[in-house]
Amino acid sequence: MAHDAREGSIEVITGVMFSGKSEELLRRVRRALIARKAVQVFKSHLDDRYSGIHAISSHDGRRVEARPVSSSLDIAEQVADKVEVVAIDEVQFLDTGIIEVANRLADRGIRVIISGTDMDFRGEPFGPIGPLLAVAESIDKLHAICVVCGDLATRNQRLIDGSPAVAEGPTIQVGGSETYEARCRHCHEVPSSQDDQMRLIEDFQPDELESRGRSQA
Repeated sequence: MAHDAREGSIEVITGVMFSGKSEELLRRVRRALIARKAVQVFKSHLDDRYSGIHAISSHDGRRVEARPVSSSLDIAEQVADKVEVVAIDEVQFLDTGIIEVANRLADRGIRVIISGTDMDFRGEPFGPIGPLLAVAESIDKLHAICVVCGDLATRNQRLIDGSPAVAEGPTIQVGGSETYEARCRHCHEVPSSQDDQMRLIEDFQPDELESRGRSQA
């Protein structure tokens, strides 16, 4: 079977927040540019942290210009004919169509570099990242350090007013260190609003019984 002169592939950089995913994507993009490759960089329009929607920035301040997109179709329509490397950051915010788009680009001989968080704040697979891991030629899962115990962090802890966010909250909520912490499996907390209701009921029952006893007396 005949192959394109360029061997296309899909590389996925994934893991918890604050683990260096964007830094690694930027490193690969810079190396491709040094090698005089034709590179296009995309990112979700939802991520406006640090340098805004027109750039990919790492937590340490490094950045590269990027095209903001709202869907996988935006990427498919904007990829240039002679591009050799396509980089996509924050892929967890895109639709599942990105799986087919990435495969088609790789089939064209394009090197596709994808970065995204693998789990949402509940500890569940985030968006299209699971299927992308299945079709990728290369996978790098990065870890941060748990801010509670110091072990390797694999979960994203969402905080609201300093307390763990309840599971019923929205899946997508863009934020940085003011909203999220990196934690390990054992320190990760996802309470349910039903748990709070049960605690209220338990706290209320003794008072209610005492009140009823006085009224009957």
